Amino acid sequence: MKQYQAGINRRNFLKITSMSPFVFGANSNHGASLQSMLAPVRKITKGSKFHWFGYYDKLQFDPTGRYVLSMQVDFEHRTPTAQDIVKIGIIDLQEGDRWTEIGTSNAWGWQQGCMLQWVPKSNSEIIWNNRIDNQFVSHIYNVKTGLTRTLSKAIYTISPNGKWAIGTEFSRIQDLRPGYGYAGIPDPFSEEKTPKDIGLYKIDLKTGKSKMLFSIADIAKIPSKGQSVEDQWHWFNHLLVSPDSKRFLFLNRWRAKKDERQKMAIGGFVTRMFTCDSNGKDLYCIDPSGFSSHFVWKNNEQVSVYTKPEGEEMGFYEIEDKTGKYKRIGKEKMPVNGHQTYLPVGNKMDWILNDNYPNRDRLQTLYLYHIPTDKRIDLGQFRSPIEYTGEWRCDLHPRFSPDGKKVVIDSTHEGDGRQLYLIDIKNLI
Repeated sequence: MKQYQAGINRRNFLKITSMSPFVFGANSNHGASLQSMLAPVRKITKGSKFHWFGYYDKLQFDPTGRYVLSMQVDFEHRTPTAQDIVKIGIIDLQEGDRWTEIGTSNAWGWQQGCMLQWVPKSNSEIIWNNRIDNQFVSHIYNVKTGLTRTLSKAIYTISPNGKWAIGTEFSRIQDLRPGYGYAGIPDPFSEEKTPKDIGLYKIDLKTGKSKMLFSIADIAKIPSKGQSVEDQWHWFNHLLVSPDSKRFLFLNRWRAKKDERQKMAIGGFVTRMFTCDSNGKDLYCIDPSGFSSHFVWKNNEQVSVYTKPEGEEMGFYEIEDKTGKYKRIGKEKMPVNGHQTYLPVGNKMDWILNDNYPNRDRLQTLYLYHIPTDKRIDLGQFRSPIEYTGEWRCDLHPRFSPDGKKVVIDSTHEGDGRQLYLIDIKNLI
């Protein structure tokens, strides 16, 4: 066994990439021997409750790789209400995957939870969003002291230096993209297409002070492909700070219509992606295509995006900030949308961790992609029951440990609701 594992990267790399992935599901039990050799899988949550983490671009592991964050809830298959509370917990991977509750939140959704994550550059602080009275806030909990301090605004993404965060109004998101915002506080600007009093704001994590960087109206004034879009219903979604904490990305989305009777957005939406500096200046539309989807910073100058540049096919592209130069990656091996990240293996960013949505057989594939050799390793296919669709679907959303050797996913393949699974990939990279 040790001899086989040691030789994976050299003699058996091509052989492994051609193997069929192991299918995980309630009605599937074949291939266990092969899968355990390639990437051992361990369920790390249990009991009658449901557990998950949410999005793929946040720190689920602490800096040591021992502790993993999770949320817990006692229902599925419906939209959270203002009364639904999710529990926040820490899983100790070295003590039998023991769960310890540290808090609660009533500001959450199925896809991104309550923005739960470890504060970057800290081995003791955890942050998540909550609702207090009629205000969305964020809590910072210290695992060493047990003390919690509360910031006056909710966060969306945190700078990698751990000093500040960017946020936007979750009531606006919930109004125009249900499932990605929070219940409990109606959008006070639900009658306005491009409100000038809300937008993106920056929060100092030490002092709690915040300031608005620019409004929705400010960005809506910028023409899209030479055409005005100010008559559309706009909001901000999906924010992410660059590795050096000097710039951040955000999506500006809009819809053409709202149902005036039900007061909710209808029809599809259009997306463009912007970058700017940490103070909201030096704005640049890095992807004006209208198709920007999942993205991640590769380094301080490049972003990986699933999109469709003008005259190109849909796919994963690495786009250079401030120039818009792009190149397609993984055309044959990563043909469909997923939740991509670059593994922290060395300084080359050669490995991509990715997944995809359920196919016609309701299978979600988790895989690794090696850019220099254009090789793909399928770690497994996880069956998602048909009940997990739409707003309350359960994407794998793979997240990696600080050393890039372990992966945690959310999955429903065992038939007992969404749970967390730890996958060991150290012998494959």
